[in-house]
Amino acid sequence: MDASTDQLRTLAAVVDHGTFDRAAAALHITPSAVSQRIKSLEEQSGRVLVRRSKPIQATEAGAVLLRLARQVALLEAEAAAELEGGDGAAATPIPLVVNADSLATWVLPALATVPGAVFDIVLDDQEHTIGRLRDGTAMGAIGSDSEPVQGCTVTALGAMRYRPLASPAFVERWCPDGWTAERAAVAPMLVYNRKDALQDRYVAALAPGAHPPRHFVPASTEFVGAAVLGLGWGMIPDLQADPLVADGRLVVLDPGGAVDVPLYWQQWSLHSAALDAVAAAITRAAAAALRPTHPPRGT
Repeated sequence: MDASTDQLRTLAAVVDHGTFDRAAAALHITPSAVSQRIKSLEEQSGRVLVRRSKPIQATEAGAVLLRLARQVALLEAEAAAELEGGDGAAATPIPLVVNADSLATWVLPALATVPGAVFDIVLDDQEHTIGRLRDGTAMGAIGSDSEPVQGCTVTALGAMRYRPLASPAFVERWCPDGWTAERAAVAPMLVYNRKDALQDRYVAALAPGAHPPRHFVPASTEFVGAAVLGLGWGMIPDLQADPLVADGRLVVLDPGGAVDVPLYWQQWSLHSAALDAVAAAITRAAAAALRPTHPPRGT
């Protein structure tokens, strides 16, 4: 097939904006022209590329071309910047997917060291970030999967250490005589969202079969705040918890219950100055902030 730049740009716009009308407005063309470009691209590829849902989503075949579209856009932007006498930094947004706890602690300072780059950051649980690489909606991802997505490279970053923590008031109410399996089975638990299995895994090891009540708090900073307020206990990373433990606002429930969650950086196998600069900033910051881990096999 011979996909044109306009066709690829239109595919990306349709997926990013969710409808043909919004894509048309973003591209300054008519909705009919958007429809014609997508139809032509589908005819060339012999595949249905987008699901006409609300919002529109790329099919598996569409994700392949969506990755190509984003790669072309990034390289075009870098070439344009270089021709204009710059350093080749891309003005086009670099889509990244990052787990919430990393974003709340060490990732933003890392990204701030990359001059000229523009980011489109999406949050997802560390165990689910790679899906964004597969479907073409992210160029780089921080997550817990060490197996590289097809067409990507993977780098071990280190581990975030999580410990079960709660406020002194919570301890006084729910476990004044100590944190036990019986207490863990009934004490309210904090959970980030329905993808977050960290607390459940801890409880399953301590009190098999237990199903404690839970509060869903889908924001990293507010999750910690809920623990400080005594709403429930939760697995909180040391990067956020250490100052709060030091000043007595949080208490470690189980000194032997620490869990290390390894994190990896995955990015498209693409020679891009901007993406390489992001990778370098991420790995530098991770080396300073995270606990060391062994790299995955084959990297």
